Amino acid sequence: MSVRVRFAPSPTGYLHVGNARTALFNWLYARHHQDGKLILRIEDTDKERSTKEFEQGLIDDLKWLGMDWDEGPDVGGEHGPYRQSERDDTYQTYQKQLQEKELVYRCFCSQEELKQRREAALAAGKPPKYDNRCRDLSNEQIASFETEGRVCVWRFKVPVGRVITFDDAVRGEVRFDCDTMGDFVIFKGDGGPTFHFSVVIDDHLMQINHVIRGEDHLSNTPKHILLYEAIGAEPPKYGHLPLILGSDRAPLSKRHGKTSVRQYREMGYPPEAVINYLSLLGWSPKDNREVFKPEDLISIFSIDNLNKSGAVFDVEKMGWISAQHMKEKNPKEILEHAMPALIEAKKVSEPLSAEESDRLEKMVAAVRSGLRYYNQLPEQMDLFMNDEFEIAEAEALEVLKQEHVAPLLKEFSQKVSELDDYSNESIKGCFKAIQKETGIKGKNFFLPVRLSLTGQLHGPEIVDVFPALGKERLLKRIDRVRNLYVEAGT
Repeated sequence: MSVRVRFAPSPTGYLHVGNARTALFNWLYARHHQDGKLILRIEDTDKERSTKEFEQGLIDDLKWLGMDWDEGPDVGGEHGPYRQSERDDTYQTYQKQLQEKELVYRCFCSQEELKQRREAALAAGKPPKYDNRCRDLSNEQIASFETEGRVCVWRFKVPVGRVITFDDAVRGEVRFDCDTMGDFVIFKGDGGPTFHFSVVIDDHLMQINHVIRGEDHLSNTPKHILLYEAIGAEPPKYGHLPLILGSDRAPLSKRHGKTSVRQYREMGYPPEAVINYLSLLGWSPKDNREVFKPEDLISIFSIDNLNKSGAVFDVEKMGWISAQHMKEKNPKEILEHAMPALIEAKKVSEPLSAEESDRLEKMVAAVRSGLRYYNQLPEQMDLFMNDEFEIAEAEALEVLKQEHVAPLLKEFSQKVSELDDYSNESIKGCFKAIQKETGIKGKNFFLPVRLSLTGQLHGPEIVDVFPALGKERLLKRIDRVRNLYVEAGT
């Protein structure tokens, strides 16, 4: 039997990182199996909040992450339609079947009545379940409620005294006592299906045989198993993922910071880095590696390695993961992705000449090791843009006041003027020659040199700064620092 999984988002907002993680695990599971299929289904029955714009946004963000699907609203398939709003007739057909089997009934309780009973149950220390009072209404009572103009919902009859047991792919055996549930609604007062009903009918008709979803759905599973039994179908294999948590170990929400994929996309994170980090939230590879390309994840992903405990979303850790991916990219690729941010920051303008592109790529090469995402590039490249930088940090000024700095920078300037080859080997050879001639080594050598070239105590490797600036600007910066901060202070 081929693996068939689905991702079924509601188009009521931007793609949350938690939902993206769910989509990712379903995608990895499908792609790991040679004949696996991923179905994208849009659950848009919330007519007030669902929009076409959010639907397209979800699809765009999933594609940006690098995911694809075999069936869905944009690619079609033999089990469509793939929007719940287009499946009303199907839901009505199955609802009538349950009516004929006398497995459902009309409930006329108002929202206010339900609220009062719920509050009374909580005050008495009892679980706030529906008390099933409409289950055995007489025909006369039903007619009376209809005469009053009461709106009814349809509730499913939960069996009394039964325990639902299922084997969860993540949590092992899970048991639910039906007596704690109460009869639940399958059709709302407006005539539309509830989530519980529509998701079961859709999963059944789309032949979904594995459901990988968040643990917030764990308590829904016994209801879904009962509905599968009611329509005479085999339920899928369920696996419930741990929640993604904030730093305070509460469920991740907007108060914890950025929580949508779109926000990290707009910041310029590489999609493969986001995929990589999300994969580590609730899943652990056997070899404890942390940096993966998408194809690596597909190859080794196993549902057996999913974790039970909640996973904390750590922006710093995601930044570190992203930095590892950035280091593997060539400067040309980074520049291409960062161009919109560079243009917006007025660092460059298009079109670029071949000479400008080459110069910018050398700058990117110099700062690449410090990048976590593309939109950091404008700020990181500032040190190359302004030769008239100011050195104001007290620690830096103290370095430049040391007696050995003036002769060091004089010799350094002389050697740089003679250097024509800017390969790493040549630059390092130049450094060794200066160190041998002056006897100045270690931080006494590198700190004054770094300050003279960048105005900073920390930053990119000095050997990478050379080609990014070029000889003329190197000499200009060295002489300026000598005149303003070294010789002027002696």
